[in-house]
Amino acid sequence: MTAQPHEKYDRLIAVARKHPPMLTAVAHPCDAVSLESAVQAAGNGLLKPILVGPSARILDVAHKASLDIGSFEIVDSAHSHDSAAKAVELVRCGRAEALMKGSLHTDELMGAVVSRTSGIRTARRISHCFVMDVPGHGQALIISDAAVNIAPTLEDKVDIVQNAIDLAHALDVTQPRVAILSAMETVSAKVASTIDAAALCKMAERGQIKGGILDGPLALDNAISVEAAAIKNIVSPVAGRADVLIVPDLEAGNMLAKSLSFLAGADAAGIVLGARVPIILTSRADSVTTRLASCAVACLVAAARRASAASVIP
Repeated sequence: MTAQPHEKYDRLIAVARKHPPMLTAVAHPCDAVSLESAVQAAGNGLLKPILVGPSARILDVAHKASLDIGSFEIVDSAHSHDSAAKAVELVRCGRAEALMKGSLHTDELMGAVVSRTSGIRTARRISHCFVMDVPGHGQALIISDAAVNIAPTLEDKVDIVQNAIDLAHALDVTQPRVAILSAMETVSAKVASTIDAAALCKMAERGQIKGGILDGPLALDNAISVEAAAIKNIVSPVAGRADVLIVPDLEAGNMLAKSLSFLAGADAAGIVLGARVPIILTSRADSVTTRLASCAVACLVAAARRASAASVIP
């Protein structure tokens, strides 16, 4: 039976809709695409948006695009930097449990997020995850980090891996199989990413990374193809069955994600983790389903955090 387009995302959105809509600060939704994304996500029961931006501009965009935002709260701001700061402040004061990027630059929003005086950083390194719906592949693939950390150190990769594992748990993957990617499946002193991969796997054995099954280094084919792993005689619970792909650096991750998108017709929902709340990053080029999937992923992360917080209350 042939899989339908967006089948994995449709299932994801359906699960997310079972949870209460997530109070979300939408930073600077001052173009039709970003404002429409918030309206669509609200209409699908995923978000309860708080629109943060110059109110006159937001109302003008809504009018021109025939978008009904009458039920949404608007927090007025002077400009995009002010929008980012005020959206982050809504999180700091407990009024929002997620952030969503509007029509401002990603750097503006992330600058407010990581501010040492007024941001929402945690002890964990901030990282980005793509949740990719690849036609013909059995399950959604989590790819990290392809958007935030340019040349991550081993210490950075520990947090990148842990963020991705925590995301997999929120998506109901109880024991995610994590492939640490390199150009080869053997450890070589000449290829630094293979050394990092071996170290990460040993750290997982020692309990420094929790909740997943790690293996690496693995080349991409060995990570996602059982047949390729068998040809190379790789015996591993991860090889050929990876749920999570950890790339060596941003360049490799960016090329992998875009190759899947433009050559394999994959869709890429995006989310930033490691801050106090999930951060939804959407692109103007994203389809409606992909934008909703990004919101659904954040909704499931927020729901998992609520459940975790409730479990520790005496």
